[in-house]
Amino acid sequence: MIQSVLVLDFGGQYKELIAQAVRQHAVYSEIKPGNTPIDVIRKMKPIGIILSGGPSSVYDDNSPKCDPELFSLGIPILGICYGMQLIVHLMGGEVVAGDIGEYGLAKVKPSRASQLFGNISGAFDAVMSHNDKVQSVPEGFVVSAETENCIAACENVAKKLYCVQFHPETKQTQVGSEILKNFLIDICGATGDYKIDDYVNKQIAQIQKTVGNEKVLLALSGGVDSSVTAAILSKAISKQLICIFVDHGFMRKNEPEEIEEVFSNQDLHFMHVDARERFLSQIKGVSDPEEKRKRIGNTFIKVFEEEAQKLGNIPYLAQGTIYPDLVESGGVYGATIKSHHNVGGLPETLDFKGLIEPLASLFKNEVRVIGQKLGLPQHLLQRQPFPGPGLAIRIIGEITNEKLAVLKEADAIFREEVLKAGDLPDQYFAVLTDTYSVGVKGDDRTYSPVVALRAVTTSDFMTCEYAPLPHKLLSHISSRITNEIKSVSRVVYDITSKPPSTIEWE
Repeated sequence: MIQSVLVLDFGGQYKELIAQAVRQHAVYSEIKPGNTPIDVIRKMKPIGIILSGGPSSVYDDNSPKCDPELFSLGIPILGICYGMQLIVHLMGGEVVAGDIGEYGLAKVKPSRASQLFGNISGAFDAVMSHNDKVQSVPEGFVVSAETENCIAACENVAKKLYCVQFHPETKQTQVGSEILKNFLIDICGATGDYKIDDYVNKQIAQIQKTVGNEKVLLALSGGVDSSVTAAILSKAISKQLICIFVDHGFMRKNEPEEIEEVFSNQDLHFMHVDARERFLSQIKGVSDPEEKRKRIGNTFIKVFEEEAQKLGNIPYLAQGTIYPDLVESGGVYGATIKSHHNVGGLPETLDFKGLIEPLASLFKNEVRVIGQKLGLPQHLLQRQPFPGPGLAIRIIGEITNEKLAVLKEADAIFREEVLKAGDLPDQYFAVLTDTYSVGVKGDDRTYSPVVALRAVTTSDFMTCEYAPLPHKLLSHISSRITNEIKSVSRVVYDITSKPPSTIEWE
């Protein structure tokens, strides 16, 4: 059994970053609700526990809490932001509303030697996101770092409790990775035994044990997640795998043809189902993005069921669900940011024995590593993230064939020019807004929808900054779009980071 660190979630926006940052030190991590029962935690036998941040105030009656017995288990615990305040509050210290909140970078100054800080002695910049602050630490705790406005860290070494007000899991915190490494290696005694190769082998063995000689139906989109899922399943069960590519009509320009070209020549059973009109009819007149996602997801399930029935008895359905899909679709304390079409379980009417999701414990960067080890081509593994509902959630408002045609062309022009320019952002795409603008083409007045361009840089897709593309490049792209697409006369560039926005517009 490999070592693991448990991340307890109190609704913080960075809980996935914490878990991913832990894995980057070759230590397996898992996210569970903050109120997970003590008996469950004992059975998991984590070598360390991290309490996430969260939007609540610990002194409110209805704020999320953990069982105070957690602090008596003898397991090293690191509280981050709300997690720090929760430890302080439950252990008898005082947390109050701050006169001045801290948001963004703040200068943290270590005030004493600490195993958590290791060789870090000088001040460093760290990401803060809090208004409440620790006024006084509990008995047995000492303050180990401060900012101008708050106690930035405290600890009780005897009880193995460590607290930081800042976010070491974020890239912007200068020594965040070192602090997490000190906690994992020096305090928790992690040996770094989490290896991707081991994960793949275990998944293959589990798939073979579960499936036996029966067949599996996989929804193959051609994206990174479903492609790596296909590679694992193919390695595990070979010809028992049937891959169905459902063309819902919301793919990027030329993608259906490219997907068929790649996978029809692979050593698997590939089927191309043209369901474009069916999907479009299901979301006719629908403008709400969550309703779009749900209808598209339901239609996916129905198509799979019908195709399975045509093929005979296909007991298992496979999906390329990854860990952020599960987390971002909502938890006990976290708000539902957006629904994912491959999350939510199988409906009772679906005639499958079970669901196979070999990537459900992995983050995107880990999925790419696995794909590389399994021999998938780089151009596929480095393909930009693309939402399951596709362009349906990059068109604001109702979807029509005319709008799809406009967006496909605008998006293709944008991606082509950015690719030619080099120094690529991590994700870049076009959005067809529902804002109409007056323009002039030739001697005619136009009144057409505005196209928005979105390009971001990110290390994890949980947070992002907009990519500062050169004005000359943006001007050239705008000229091409407005010249080559008759119904577009205005292009704008989205310069919003995540948070407060999301990467996608819907």
